[in-house]
Amino acid sequence: MLAGYILAVLVGVSLGLVGSGGSILTVPILVYILGIDPVSATGYSLFVVGITSLSGGIKSFYQQKIECKAVLFFGIPSIVTVYLTRAYLMPLIPEIILKTEDFQLIKPVFLMIIFAVIMVLASVSMIRPCKDCEKHTDDSKSDFNYLMIVLMGALVGIVTGLVGAGGGFLIIPVLVFFAKLPMKLAVGTSLFIIAINSSIGFIGFVTHEHSVIDWSLLIKFTLLAVVGIFIGIFLSGKISGEKLKTGFGWFVLVMGFYIITKELIL
Repeated sequence: MLAGYILAVLVGVSLGLVGSGGSILTVPILVYILGIDPVSATGYSLFVVGITSLSGGIKSFYQQKIECKAVLFFGIPSIVTVYLTRAYLMPLIPEIILKTEDFQLIKPVFLMIIFAVIMVLASVSMIRPCKDCEKHTDDSKSDFNYLMIVLMGALVGIVTGLVGAGGGFLIIPVLVFFAKLPMKLAVGTSLFIIAINSSIGFIGFVTHEHSVIDWSLLIKFTLLAVVGIFIGIFLSGKISGEKLKTGFGWFVLVMGFYIITKELIL
């Protein structure tokens, strides 16, 4: 239990440093260390990441590191799809996905495998050098590809609702490549979008899945993550963002393969 709470701070630090990775850490911590079932953990993750990202997003807003146009065009389709996914798609997924004589794939394992696959895919973009990130300076003007931003917003909403991931590892590349935002502005904007998506997803979780929520654990975990995000924001000004992104990418890659191995083999 203590280890889980200590790692909660790391969740916030990750969000503050690179604008993503909160849910990638939160779900495994909740499942493997705090003993929360995977379906509930994806819902808990939405609350933790939502509140933590909002805290960092507000700070970024006052520092003028938010692109409001991106929040609007990315956020609205995300809100719609994340709510529909959590409220209506999740309950439709059967408890037993696949069953044979020698193998049975149940809903919790299915969700963890999807989550792990997303982790592996996300790690590639984190490990790979971002040349476009280096091109954009803080004074760069945004050049929006509105169609792609709207479509990607809807896609990230589905991912958020399905596996409890705020989607920062998807949001930041979209903001950099399609909105042409400089990296620091993309991180701040990402936090605001993650906060909106996660909050809406959690509402869908509470109102439609009727799960019993351990509010004591959830609030303690969230408060520690909020502390972590302010630590992360402070450290982001002291440490190379590219080095942090690469190191975190390798960590995510290892965690992704660990989850796949644990769920399917161990």
